Amino acid sequence: MAGGEKKKSGGGGKKKEVKKETGLGLSFTKDENFGEWYSEVVVNGEMIEYYDISGCYILRPWAMSIWENIQTFFDAEIKKMKVKNCYFPLFVSPGVLQKEKDHIEGFAPEVAWVTKSGESDLEVPIAIRPTSETVMYPYYSKWIRGHRDLPLKLNQWCNVVRWEFSNPTPFIRSREFLWQEGHTAFATKEEADTEVLQILELYRHIYEEFLAIPVTKGRKSELEKFAGGLYTTSVEAFIPNTGRGIQGATSHCLGQNFAKMFEINFENEKGEKSMVWQNSWAYSTRTIGVMVMVHGDNKGLVLPPKVSALQVIVIPVPYKDADTQGIFDACAATVVTLSDAGIRAEADLRENYSPGWKYSNWEMKGVPLRIEIGPRDLANNQVRAVRRDNGEKTDISRVFLVEQVKGMLDKIQQNLFDVAKQKRDACIEVVKTWDEFVKALGQKKLILAPWCDEEEVEKDVKARTRGEMGAAKSLCTPFEQPELPDGTKCFASGKPAKKWTYWGRSY
Repeated sequence: MAGGEKKKSGGGGKKKEVKKETGLGLSFTKDENFGEWYSEVVVNGEMIEYYDISGCYILRPWAMSIWENIQTFFDAEIKKMKVKNCYFPLFVSPGVLQKEKDHIEGFAPEVAWVTKSGESDLEVPIAIRPTSETVMYPYYSKWIRGHRDLPLKLNQWCNVVRWEFSNPTPFIRSREFLWQEGHTAFATKEEADTEVLQILELYRHIYEEFLAIPVTKGRKSELEKFAGGLYTTSVEAFIPNTGRGIQGATSHCLGQNFAKMFEINFENEKGEKSMVWQNSWAYSTRTIGVMVMVHGDNKGLVLPPKVSALQVIVIPVPYKDADTQGIFDACAATVVTLSDAGIRAEADLRENYSPGWKYSNWEMKGVPLRIEIGPRDLANNQVRAVRRDNGEKTDISRVFLVEQVKGMLDKIQQNLFDVAKQKRDACIEVVKTWDEFVKALGQKKLILAPWCDEEEVEKDVKARTRGEMGAAKSLCTPFEQPELPDGTKCFASGKPAKKWTYWGRSY
């Protein structure tokens, strides 16, 4: 979709529309209409294309390369932990899917079923995996016999299908998405507990070090934990523009619940029969959506250098009588110098577009650093570098090009995180009473409140805050707990508080 060509503008009305546009192609601003801005930015920034089946999206190379960059890091890290990759089928038989009652109840409304083959109905419908516990665990029971078979640590990179009907949003809520899911089995609870936190730390690393997004590590409430599991930990992000929390990734300890249902037993060193302890953990392409929401601006995407397919775009800026060939050669040489130093760089030498159009185009795509080379730069053996995150312009001698560019990319990465953290922290509101809670909720805050940790109270909070914006719920109980003075009361029930918990609306 070319810049700003929304269907409603029609052919003839294009001229009138131009005034509203910001830059090359966004007709909505992030502050005024976040939802429309997001939909437009992921399409115009060439991350996705809408597909003819609602809730499904085409991931274009610009998005896929970000996924691959994160995947490369995570895959290497889990291999250091002796996790091995495998692949299980997409299809699940109904009998197996329904084995763990709580688990399937949690997923039932979203399960897609295959009921026909050609023209004939299948005798038994087959489910498409919403997650793979029930696909994998019958085979864990077969493969695990004695303590020497443990730990068993498998991961798969795959797609899953959850037939969402509420507000599909690219990357955030889609009917099919890509993810990794790790499934591990141990002889002891201690080993399982340790791994849960190791994996959670890798998820924090993905968000904070790669995507430059601040997250909170914590534990989910009993109401919000993974269906059928023992406990769930997560990294939680926050979108200041909408005042909504968003679960970034989850690491679950499943306990022995699935082991019991699927009879995953082993003989320990003493010859006694025991059940295994299991974990499952996953992060998905949702990570990319969170990144767009947190960093994007009215010119388009803003990509952190660590994940961007392209870190530097080099653009020639020739004038009428300039030495065009000399400028083009300098651009090509700059790309070679940067590429040889391990920096992902390209030149945009298309002659049918003006430099100004190219600036806007690459700003829309969020490339972290733009390098311009014009006649003056050529004469002075320098280049002009322009940062995407804050628009800062710097002239750099070509002699020190690599060190300077590397330094700038590091600064951009850090600045994106610092700005995002500052915005997130400005939204945190500590409340002690129900009235303060309701007020903070109305102000789109990320709320930290003392809570009695009772499921009925959380259900009540949900019920009392239902409205067109959606109900509030607990997001997580942070591992880093502020001091809870004696006698502190729960904000919602007035009973003695047991912990500090983050609350808010969420995606």
